[in-house]
Amino acid sequence: MRTTRLGGSAVHASELALGCAGIGNLYHPVTDDAARATVEAAWNAGIRTFDTAPHYGLGLSERRLGAALRGRPRDAYTISTKVGRLLVPNQDDSHGDDLANGFAAPASHRRVWDFSADGILRSLEASLDRLGLDRVDVVLLHDPDDHAQQALREAYPALERLRAEGVVGAIGVGMNQSALPARFLRETDIDVVLLAGRYTLLEQEGLAELLPEAAARGRSVVIGGVFNSGLLTAPRPGATYDYAPAPRPVLERALRLLAVTERHGVPLRAAALRFPFGHRAVASVLTGARSPEEVRDTVEQWRRPIPDAVWDDLRAEGLLALNTPVPVPTPSAPATPSKEPS
Repeated sequence: MRTTRLGGSAVHASELALGCAGIGNLYHPVTDDAARATVEAAWNAGIRTFDTAPHYGLGLSERRLGAALRGRPRDAYTISTKVGRLLVPNQDDSHGDDLANGFAAPASHRRVWDFSADGILRSLEASLDRLGLDRVDVVLLHDPDDHAQQALREAYPALERLRAEGVVGAIGVGMNQSALPARFLRETDIDVVLLAGRYTLLEQEGLAELLPEAAARGRSVVIGGVFNSGLLTAPRPGATYDYAPAPRPVLERALRLLAVTERHGVPLRAAALRFPFGHRAVASVLTGARSPEEVRDTVEQWRRPIPDAVWDDLRAEGLLALNTPVPVPTPSAPATPSKEPS
């Protein structure tokens, strides 16, 4: 699987990356053995980039990922983790579970927002301990939506110093919106943006500002949430979008997308996986999995050829704007398509 350098850094990301919220018990429990097997399946498929965070299962994802990669050559893979939420132990022994935050894990800790310089250093140190590593490759500011000023004035300079000292290889921001990451691209020297859910076959908010900004500055974008919380895997009444039941107009749009791709014999999830690579700023697509079967299906769909007529018909039916870049030509093997100018 091909890798791409992230921005101006020396860090590379594989075209597909494994998002590790699932092995942190996102919504449902996963056993230690299943988590290890999921990471192993990704490795066997050629995936060499793994994204985690303290938020995922209150550190469970980081612990499991570190254990699963132990023994692998350290220079052979890229690990991305996040900062901005400190995990503070709960004093009450009867703490229950963390399902209110989406994770089927014991609520042994609570999350405390902290984008101060000291908070960034403490968060990274704790992540390294959970991962069992002496370094990570990428550190992202995680969801600073309501903490923009502190993230820009305190957290970012701390990350910049860590990068200058060689403690981390690349720095950036990971969010579910495009406006604030675009501001980071304009006002800082980040290497990468992880954009979740806002540049997909269903919606292209990121195309208005963020992606052109990244391309113009030689920075990279990793796209997460390409299935829009599962809606583009199987659009039907009750399917989720942004972690809630999909509104009727959104569901209807997804069903129209499905009708077009099925007309060409292409699963909707295959088109959704391939679509972001049409933009030259996109370095990698990040997808979550909680089992080897899910990993293998993702890789199989990503490798599936997509006829150019799929993109043509999506444009003709008004489901993609005429100026939206798409992958051309679609390969018949797992190579990266050439990209239209953005």
